[in-house]
Amino acid sequence: MLRAGSSCHQVFDVTDPAQPELLSLVVDGLTDTHKSWWECDTGIVYLVSGVPGWRTDRMMQIYDMSDPSQPEFIRNFGLDGQQPDAPGDAPNELHGCVSVVERNRVYCGHGTAERGVLTILDRDILINDALADPANPTPEELSAPVVGQLRLPDYMGAHTTLPILDMQLEEFANDQAIGRQDFIAIVNEQTRNECTDQARQMVFMVEITDEVHPWPVSSFNVPESSGDFCQRGGRFGAHASHENSTPIYYGKLLFVTWFNAGLRVVDIRDPYNPVEVGYCVPAIDENTDERCITVADQDQCKVAIQTNNVEVDDRGYIYLVDRANTGMHIVELTGEAREIVGPIM
Repeated sequence: MLRAGSSCHQVFDVTDPAQPELLSLVVDGLTDTHKSWWECDTGIVYLVSGVPGWRTDRMMQIYDMSDPSQPEFIRNFGLDGQQPDAPGDAPNELHGCVSVVERNRVYCGHGTAERGVLTILDRDILINDALADPANPTPEELSAPVVGQLRLPDYMGAHTTLPILDMQLEEFANDQAIGRQDFIAIVNEQTRNECTDQARQMVFMVEITDEVHPWPVSSFNVPESSGDFCQRGGRFGAHASHENSTPIYYGKLLFVTWFNAGLRVVDIRDPYNPVEVGYCVPAIDENTDERCITVADQDQCKVAIQTNNVEVDDRGYIYLVDRANTGMHIVELTGEAREIVGPIM
């Protein structure tokens, strides 16, 4: 198990889940960390790290962890402008990446609620280029793996970038120029309580069949009026999608957390027209924390669910973790959403 601490990345042996043992310290002395990606088949890991001296809170460190007890450093990586001593404004921080080895691609999202960037990277160049100094790559070495980028508006972030590849859409079956299409689901993160952000963070479907020119083709939002969510307390808006490409759901359903609006299940079989087909808003309990805003110099606090992260498995279960200390909920699909998936073995 790969664990991100506040200033380090660690590996634990969890062969006995009741007795986890520290196996190795991958790297420490960091200023920040976040969600990383570990390729199970190759052992390559893309760590989200804050390396002292870099001009961003979070960039990428790549290690070979095919032997988890002996991690081997490969290189540091970031957007050009994030490296030490670069001129101008630094691009926004890395939030996380998803690797697709068979496509030779790594898809990364930068920024949370502002200055978002989707970056598509050539995996082979990223991990195999011979660098004079892997810890301090040049601007040319930082630019070399970049296949394509999409710069979002200043008021939008790119928290999660989930690739949904090789889709054959019935609507365009006769279009000879495109054929099968590739998409990215970009999920932004709401960061302030009770709708006080500068913009609603939501989901954007981006067409990346032409990787050099990614292009947004649709969006998904939860209407505030459907539950008076701005008045419920806590954050209202998107946070993250699942990142596991479970075959029973892949290309069919997208699972997105929406803070006080819980989990949202979106039918993406037509990425140009995503449609909500299910939701789950867990109940608060005695453990749920307050969330506050300041009104007229006074704290105004409310207790609200804050569904934070979601993941899925191949048995059909969906796992929700709450940001406000309510705990974890395990749910499954019913009704129309369940019918879309079909038989689950």
